[in-house]
Amino acid sequence: MVRANGAVSLRELARVVQTSEVTVRRDVRALEAEGLLDRRHGGAVLPGGFTRESGFPQKSHLATAEKTAIADVAAGLVEEGEAIVVGAGTTTQELARRLARVPGLTVVTNSLLVAQALAHANRVEVVMTGGTLRGSNYALVGSGAEQSLHGLRVSKAFLSGSGLTAERGLSTSNMLSASVDRALVQAASEVVVLADHTKLGTDTMFRTVPTEAITRLVTDEPPAHDDRAATELQALADQGVQITVSGAAGTPEQPPSPRGQRASQLPGPRRGQVPGTALRGVLNDQPTDRARVADLRRR
Repeated sequence: MVRANGAVSLRELARVVQTSEVTVRRDVRALEAEGLLDRRHGGAVLPGGFTRESGFPQKSHLATAEKTAIADVAAGLVEEGEAIVVGAGTTTQELARRLARVPGLTVVTNSLLVAQALAHANRVEVVMTGGTLRGSNYALVGSGAEQSLHGLRVSKAFLSGSGLTAERGLSTSNMLSASVDRALVQAASEVVVLADHTKLGTDTMFRTVPTEAITRLVTDEPPAHDDRAATELQALADQGVQITVSGAAGTPEQPPSPRGQRASQLPGPRRGQVPGTALRGVLNDQPTDRARVADLRRR
């Protein structure tokens, strides 16, 4: 699975090998010691994963339940009649499918997949950037895409990426994608990052959004005993990022509504508005207080 997908979550590994996440985590450590893979918070990647980027087919099968839950919650942040920008990615594609039901919405995007998801939404206007098609993620990149965003102003930007750390912020493995994402951020008053737990604590080559520019993170609840992911959430909250955590098993803890009923939130201070045998066969995918983050760290 890791070889085929480039990355895989501990939850998915545990499901495939039919064992506990505790056992999977132990085996991943053993395999990392042998140089067969690299651990990432909540998952594993092939060695050298710092610079590796999986293609869309591989990403689309990774953490699917988590992405669905994140998209459900994120859609509740969008108001009727808003103008927003949505970046490329499998999680933002899930978000777009839900935005089709928001009337009067204008969506600016460089993603063909986002545009396709909204193509038949009668009450949503879709504006595509220019640029050169990058086939691995079906996104428009390059100077044409960046220039088409010049002078644009919208209320929110919804972005995904390859990794997220409190120290560096959101990052991706491709320079052209990073450059367009930075242009999307410049166009928005608020920046909402959509990142499942496998990306927490992962750092990749090109930073797209510094931590101080992230208004909100929508993520899923880290697996039990994943202290590093919980610690990363705490560090992000300490730097002022509002954190919204969706429920387990792909279901938001509170069902989101079009008017923004959210799942549990972990806000920091606001800034203005702002052994190894088990896995060898698969190597070949309203606001609360900070006590919730602390609870995740203790588990």
